Amino acid sequence: MGSTDLKYEVSQNAYIKLVLHSLKHPTSAVNGVLIGRISPSNATVEITDAVPLFHSQIPLLPQLEISLILIDEYFSAKGLNIVGYFHANERSDEFELGGVAKNIGDHISRYFPQAAILLLDNKKLEALKKSKSSGAVMQLYVRDASKNWKLVQSDANNRFSLKEPSANLILLDYISSEKWRDIVDFDDHLDDISKDWLNPGLFN
Repeated sequence: MGSTDLKYEVSQNAYIKLVLHSLKHPTSAVNGVLIGRISPSNATVEITDAVPLFHSQIPLLPQLEISLILIDEYFSAKGLNIVGYFHANERSDEFELGGVAKNIGDHISRYFPQAAILLLDNKKLEALKKSKSSGAVMQLYVRDASKNWKLVQSDANNRFSLKEPSANLILLDYISSEKWRDIVDFDDHLDDISKDWLNPGLFN
């Protein structure tokens, strides 16, 4: 099945972790990687976890390379892969997928050809607080046949969905309790190695 037909499903914990990471650093671009696998039917990329990466500078090398190696080693032992990339732009009114995000997405695609990029949609995130929508506050990008990143329209055969319909309700609860303060990313870990980039206690 080609990537033009694949569906992408993100778990509640992965989704919330990425949104909280962006809320912790509202004036910075932030990024992360998506962890998961292809479903047994080969029809869906299941995004089961996410690792927040950077918020100070979004580099291509060398911190990115180091982080990807460590993340890949940890999750491949559990039968999971890096299956995509998450990005939130520095400015809340910026809705385009930039060159750095595309380059990192291209890098991940070399190892996982069906990789996706999720871009935070700040308009949807703001509206969520009023609308209580069940839709994801992210845009899905996949590579087309010519290896260019294309936005998948949200009504396109429901190709991108939240695994748990209640994810946004939990997210709103975490936002109101300022749970985003507890997020640790790779930047934090590199500054203080006692801080765990796996965020094991985040949902306790």
